[in-house]
Amino acid sequence: MKILKIITGLLAVCLFFALLGAGAVLYGFYHFGKGLPDYTQLKDYEPPVMTRVHAGDGQLMAEYAIENRVFVPIKAIPLRVSRAFLAAEDKNFYDHIGIDPMGVARAIVTNLRNVGSGRRLVGASTITQQVAKNFLLTNEVSYVRKIKEAILALRIEKALSKDRILELYLNEIYLGYGSYGVAAAALNYFNKSLGDLSIEEIAYLAALPKAPNNYHPIRKTQKAIERRNWVIERMAIEGLISQAEAEQAKKQPLKVASRSETEFVNAPYFAEEVRRELVDMYGEDKLYKGGLSVHTTLDPDLQNVAQRVLQDGLETYDRRHGWRGPVTRVENILSWEQQLSDLAAPKGAPADWQLGVVLKVDENSADVGFVGGNQGTVPLEEMKWARPWIEGQKLGPRVSRASDVLKLGDVVWVKPVFAQKEGEEKHIQHYALRQIPGVQGGIVAMDPHTGRVLAMVGGYSYERSQFNRATQANRQPGSAFKPFVYLAALDEGYTPSTLILDAPFVLDQGPGQPKWRPDNYSNKFYGPSTMRLGVEKSRNLMTVRLAQTLGMEKVAEYAKRFDITPNLQETLSMALGAGETKLINLAAAYGMLVNGGKRIMPTLIDRIQNRDGITVFKHDTRDCTYCMAMQWQGDEAVPQIIDNRESVTSPESAYQIVSILEGVVKRGTGRRVAAVGKPLAGKTGTTNQERDSWFMGFSPDLVAGVFVGFDTPIPLGKRETGSSVAAPIFRDFMKEALADKPATPFRIPDGVRMIRVNARTGQDAKIGDQNVIWEAFKQGTSPSQSNSVLEGQSDEIITPGDVDTGGGLY
Repeated sequence: MKILKIITGLLAVCLFFALLGAGAVLYGFYHFGKGLPDYTQLKDYEPPVMTRVHAGDGQLMAEYAIENRVFVPIKAIPLRVSRAFLAAEDKNFYDHIGIDPMGVARAIVTNLRNVGSGRRLVGASTITQQVAKNFLLTNEVSYVRKIKEAILALRIEKALSKDRILELYLNEIYLGYGSYGVAAAALNYFNKSLGDLSIEEIAYLAALPKAPNNYHPIRKTQKAIERRNWVIERMAIEGLISQAEAEQAKKQPLKVASRSETEFVNAPYFAEEVRRELVDMYGEDKLYKGGLSVHTTLDPDLQNVAQRVLQDGLETYDRRHGWRGPVTRVENILSWEQQLSDLAAPKGAPADWQLGVVLKVDENSADVGFVGGNQGTVPLEEMKWARPWIEGQKLGPRVSRASDVLKLGDVVWVKPVFAQKEGEEKHIQHYALRQIPGVQGGIVAMDPHTGRVLAMVGGYSYERSQFNRATQANRQPGSAFKPFVYLAALDEGYTPSTLILDAPFVLDQGPGQPKWRPDNYSNKFYGPSTMRLGVEKSRNLMTVRLAQTLGMEKVAEYAKRFDITPNLQETLSMALGAGETKLINLAAAYGMLVNGGKRIMPTLIDRIQNRDGITVFKHDTRDCTYCMAMQWQGDEAVPQIIDNRESVTSPESAYQIVSILEGVVKRGTGRRVAAVGKPLAGKTGTTNQERDSWFMGFSPDLVAGVFVGFDTPIPLGKRETGSSVAAPIFRDFMKEALADKPATPFRIPDGVRMIRVNARTGQDAKIGDQNVIWEAFKQGTSPSQSNSVLEGQSDEIITPGDVDTGGGLY
């Protein structure tokens, strides 16, 4: 009986303490559970994900993110990857309720054993607890945080499925190397997608959650391998891999393959323009956190060509204007290598240029030393261009000795010049002297039928200047604007054979103002000439008379209609291209000429998808009901897509101006471009004192524009015109862009008939005429209707002696 009372008493005490403990637990839950973050938000949580921008062929061009993360749904994560993390971090994940009692017990024993050792407390966090900490709590090391973490873990387990919890964990966790989530880590450590990872690579990633910095693959390689091999063993124990696979994986070295810049398409001006558009469309928060997938219009091959030919063209122009001197000088030649190593190289030089110190100069060459102690030779032939630069657009005496250019201790840019004999590998023969150009420029290429920008370069070097001369610079187009004056006339019923007087023109500008006396570039006058000649030879005086006859309000309306400039000042000088526009706008306007007069809007973005793969933007808004068929047998009719582009001019007028611009290339100011050997049309443009140089042109399916000029407009130099500066860049671009394309002729619309005419008079060709061309006339018009001369109205009388009927500008 006494024993029974003792047992009863012990049970009562145990019950009391059990109730007390339960009460304490319930009070703890109540006390620490108050004011905890709302865990239900995790149901719809979308972690910040990087936006990725792709070129037209799918290559990666740029990534924008605050946290470098690629979100991958749990179903798309390979099972071996997710199970490896469970083996390393929480083997009982699918069995526990959010906390692991056995793990907690082990942690308590370990921490009691380490009391007084100064070691960091050991946790027993399950993956659910880590999700609670990473998403809802801080990294504070305290028992209070651990209690809150456990409470939240229990709540999360009731609200979310195990797969959703694991998905959040694998996409949120920081794994070092700037990587948030397993997909980003796979890219940053091994340059692979999750599905391509090897066993040892998976194990290394699974070894990182505890402390990525402690297992750095380069700084702490041995510790990293030990931890990786422990994870490999855990994978074998859990049955994810065989023991033989585990032993083989452990033998593998830890090799990282960080992503290189060469993976990205090199189009910084294009990418930055896309970034600005995305910010305008969605805001910075969506750009850097929203996980957009942006498919752009860029053609990487054309972009590479555009970048190279623009740089080459600017360098060619720059070398014509002499040597501006070395980058700097080394004062003590004995310590040249150390001084060169300490020198911060100027930004903007091409990747294959090297900075070197002149170590020796003689009559025929100069020896140059590089960082690392290597040396090379710059022969006299590679520096003869470097005549001294004299202010005022002048060159000094010709270079006859290397010492005329370089001195001991000069720090200069040089470029390797390769030599190669048949059957041998190419090797560096010597070096060529170089300097970074002071002049700038831009080039744009687009599809004239859609407005898709295929290539765009906004300057010599993005590293040197991020200002985009293709989209941000407002410059005077000069004669490149003239085709739109003549197009307005063609729409008004004039023909390419219409005669316009080419003679001195004087305009009284009002009291106190000087009289305006425009000139032709040649300072000559050629009498009555056809409209075609006015464009081909870029005759200013003919253009002024035509604009005066049409009325400048008509010219301004066409400038607005073609999106060249919205508010062109209605003064006659604007007809000569004195108004300002952007290169990309003018390129689109020329595209509207060759596509038959249909409006296009230049675009850099084809399509944008959100993080769920849903298309949220498309440039092409045309409707095609039957284009989504799953398969096509070949016997059904091809779906017809309705052309919803607005007409800005008639196809007949558009072709007439295209034909005239083709004559610019064949016989006029753009003859340098004819070397491409394919049907091309275009127009040069040069402003007063050669401050701006342009060439705008196209083939039937590709339009391109080139601009060259100093950022602060100063003269480019005597005879540095659109023909000599911009046209060669256009020519070199088109030569490569069209190299593998057939020689497609320009398409003639149904309402045009071709008539043989005398190229000088514009009248029907006669037997014996030597200078005969095919001219485009609209139905109902003919050369015989173009006999009268359009004279305009000059404020001074023109005498026959003022007119020179010979010569011309080419």
